Amino acid sequence: MTALEKIKGKLVVSCQALEHEPLHSSYIMGRMAYAAFEGGASGIRANTVSDIKEIKKNVDLPIIGIIKKNYGDCPVFITPTMVEVDQLMEEGLDIIAIDATLRERPDRVSTEDFIKNIKAKYPNSLIMGDISNVEEAVAAEKAGIDMVGTTLVGYTDYTKGNDPLTELKKVVEAVSIPVIGEGNIDTPEKAKKALEIGAFAVVVGGAITRPQQITKKFVTCMNK
Repeated sequence: MTALEKIKGKLVVSCQALEHEPLHSSYIMGRMAYAAFEGGASGIRANTVSDIKEIKKNVDLPIIGIIKKNYGDCPVFITPTMVEVDQLMEEGLDIIAIDATLRERPDRVSTEDFIKNIKAKYPNSLIMGDISNVEEAVAAEKAGIDMVGTTLVGYTDYTKGNDPLTELKKVVEAVSIPVIGEGNIDTPEKAKKALEIGAFAVVVGGAITRPQQITKKFVTCMNK
């Protein structure tokens, strides 16, 4: 069974903690991935090669790998250049994800050319494009990407305030490749709705793996 087949209609849990976050540790992310596995997750999304190596020690699940790398003030930071792609490919991942918005990349390679360059160098790879609107999803599909995720809906300047499920529906209707529902899907009900809309799979991160965010929601609600 392929990685895509294993996650179809299922939950992928994003296990990430950045340097400024309390759980930043490859060891902790490995245990977090195991906890997600025990809860029934069918895949893991992970950031950095070190976290991915540790997660592989703990679970045998398809992994969507990314490397978050900031290049100055450039807003594109999810696997932004071929340098990060090469590092992920060397680790032998099932799927890698890149920023597939139409914003300028740090190396000024167009997103279309970036996708084509990856597919030319790694023709057997599966590439997921993180997008924020329908236009970007359609462009990524035309460039040859294997799947798109609504990861960045609400996170680009031009989509702030947009509803992730509304955008997901638009993307599902506009492309023929698999669409992963991701980004602000923070309740089981929203995850189920995403599948009903037509998402190929659903990725949930902060609502499961970022206790500081979960705690803040409780505190905010209780203080109202």
